[in-house]
Amino acid sequence: MIKDVNKNSVPTELKDSIIVEHLSKKFGDIIAVDDISFNVKEGEVFAFLGPNGAGKTTTIKILTTLLDQTNGKVSLNGVDTKISKDAVREGFGIVFQDPSLDEELTAYENMDFHGVLYHVPKDILKKRIEELLKFVELWDRKDHYVKTFSGGMKRRLEIARGLLHHPKVLFLDEPTTGLDPQTRNHIWTYIVELSKSEDITVFFTTHYIEEAEKIAQRVAIIDHGKILTVATPKDIMKRTKTKNLEDAFIKLTGNNLRDEDLGTADQLKNRMRMRRR
Repeated sequence: MIKDVNKNSVPTELKDSIIVEHLSKKFGDIIAVDDISFNVKEGEVFAFLGPNGAGKTTTIKILTTLLDQTNGKVSLNGVDTKISKDAVREGFGIVFQDPSLDEELTAYENMDFHGVLYHVPKDILKKRIEELLKFVELWDRKDHYVKTFSGGMKRRLEIARGLLHHPKVLFLDEPTTGLDPQTRNHIWTYIVELSKSEDITVFFTTHYIEEAEKIAQRVAIIDHGKILTVATPKDIMKRTKTKNLEDAFIKLTGNNLRDEDLGTADQLKNRMRMRRR
């Protein structure tokens, strides 16, 4: 069970870290994201949930400048993602769903290499690496090769690496997939503490709906490219007359089984194959 580590609401007077206005993305005749709008406050822990193929990944790729939108506007920390991509990238950190560490390097070397890529000044880099590795309880393993780490240790290292350049926004794409409940609980405790101590906005996705219920201050649910709701977990459960967020999620998105790995890109490929026949 994930420990309830975040019960605070989001003060309305805070500035917006992320602003999404009438965002749409098309791949040929497939509408992956369909005129969605939402905002995320500074320092907020925000969950972005949806079934497979709902438009979740496409939206995240636009937010992190990996894709350009078809229509609409997105800004991170006041910077338009389509106009100033380099400036936007400097302001966020990201932990991908798939492992992205170099397992032939030590924990310290992975951190140091990332710091060089982000031009962290040398006089700050060493102190920052020590600070973060101690925070995620990996300082004593700093000289060990990553290939010797457990899944939970790797995740903690990836989170520390994503925070190395002092990002204002941290994107987490299913950061606890495949981890045991104890490790998942520890990782979310780290993330919430980091959000509070460094005033970082956390934008995360997860298929463990109970994580969103316990961790997120607000939740957005997307399906078929449209935002179904954006509210606190408590408000979503109240509106749907359900006892937990997972039941509310199912009530909003339906009981139909979704293709496990069939995202928008795969849908487009399949449609193109059908046309060639």
